[in-house]
Amino acid sequence: MRFLGALATLLLVAGFATGARAHAALISVEPASGSILTSAPKAVELRFNEAVTPGTIRLIDGAGRARDDTRVSASGETISIAMPAGLPQGTAVVSYRVISQDGHPVAGSVTFSVGVPTATKPPANADGGLNILIWLARIGLYLGLFVGVGGVFFARAIAGSTVGTAVPRAALFVGVLGAVASLGLVGADLLGLSAAALLTSAPWKVAFATSAGPALLVAIAAMLISLFALQRAADACRLSVIAFVGVGLSLAMTGHAATAPPEMLTRPAMFLHGLGVAYWIGALAPLAALASNPTAATLPILNRFSRIAVPVVAVLALTGLALAIIQLENLAALVETRYGFILSIKLALVLVLLALAALNRFRLTPAIARDHKAAPALKHSILLECGIALGIFAVVAGWRFTPPPRTIVPETPLAIHIHSDKAMFQVLVSPGKAGTNDFVLQLMTGEATPLKAKEATLTLSLPERGIEPMEREAKLGPDGYWHVRKSELPFAGRWHVRIDALVTDFEKITLEDELEVAPP
Repeated sequence: MRFLGALATLLLVAGFATGARAHAALISVEPASGSILTSAPKAVELRFNEAVTPGTIRLIDGAGRARDDTRVSASGETISIAMPAGLPQGTAVVSYRVISQDGHPVAGSVTFSVGVPTATKPPANADGGLNILIWLARIGLYLGLFVGVGGVFFARAIAGSTVGTAVPRAALFVGVLGAVASLGLVGADLLGLSAAALLTSAPWKVAFATSAGPALLVAIAAMLISLFALQRAADACRLSVIAFVGVGLSLAMTGHAATAPPEMLTRPAMFLHGLGVAYWIGALAPLAALASNPTAATLPILNRFSRIAVPVVAVLALTGLALAIIQLENLAALVETRYGFILSIKLALVLVLLALAALNRFRLTPAIARDHKAAPALKHSILLECGIALGIFAVVAGWRFTPPPRTIVPETPLAIHIHSDKAMFQVLVSPGKAGTNDFVLQLMTGEATPLKAKEATLTLSLPERGIEPMEREAKLGPDGYWHVRKSELPFAGRWHVRIDALVTDFEKITLEDELEVAPP
């Protein structure tokens, strides 16, 4: 008993000994991405909306060469990449892969040009099918936690027998393998490495340094305890309860949902949601086995499960609704984002699952009370529930690759570069979509030095939609750039852009180009 108490305490401490974690997003870059500079910057600074840990930082210089002589330092929300001396002229690309506090990778690229821009491309991400492996490992983990641990809990704590535990036992072995694989794969993903890197120590070390590492250790411990509970009758019920609690703890320790603010709400909600799923889904395989060979004990077990399942479903609904509201922030995100699309599919499958559960509860279970010959129909219905549950696991595992809408920050401004022998104009448009936009004009000479202009005018037109030229006067800001604020672009499409820079009373430089404006 002392051992069980100590083990339970260890799981509890591990589960909630975590700080505030969320999903990181890049909010600013210095110098601004797309800038044209007269000389190379001493450093590029990336600022995120939360503290991050550098994973992989790569630099491709203007000559297209990969550089390994940068120096990277991190301080809270800022990562500084010291540039090597003697960068050649052209467009340099800094690609980054950092670790957010919820354990997920955040990747992207920023550019700056020294002198004349060139067509430098960011380095390719050679994941070698890593995402598929991560997805499969996540499904295996869910099988272990929900079918395995949940099934053992039902058998030992609810049914009081080992009938139908063959499937949970197999799920536990699959789950342990999935959890171990997830550790290495998460580390490889964070470092931007292929699956071959699992043979080295680097991915494993990185994984243990994130919130995913301890969470997966708790999950592995829960599944091993469940296996132990199947092997011995003494303390089997208590062991199954400890493992059952471990399911909720592991899910509450990491991930988009559990780490969303306010964590005082989301972590307990995720804990309860995980327990609810483990109770419901874990019971299915043992119940199907009981329905295959009904005895006098079958009906009391079915009734006991049903009585508990009613409040469990209520908890699942309430916690799921709360987490969805926090993650989506608005109903439009349910259909406008990939995260919302996955949630929509999950909800559709859950509704089918609820319909089957209601059928079992109110029609098929009472039928067994009247005649055991009704048991095959219940068994088939439960097996169908099992199939739908597996589909839900496959769908939900896709959330690993999709940040929730609450973490999405405005896109990087749309940029176009216009140049001639006399001048080069860089135009940044934010947000670059139909509606109200802000324009920033960087005026430079043909030699990439600042162009001193007395006035600057921006003219926009969209002939295909009958929009005649709209002239907007730009104002010089303290940053040395010319600004046109709150300019309306009513339609998406290819807009014609003309910039007139009055250099002297007798000289005006005019450059023109096309700007592809996205839908709102």
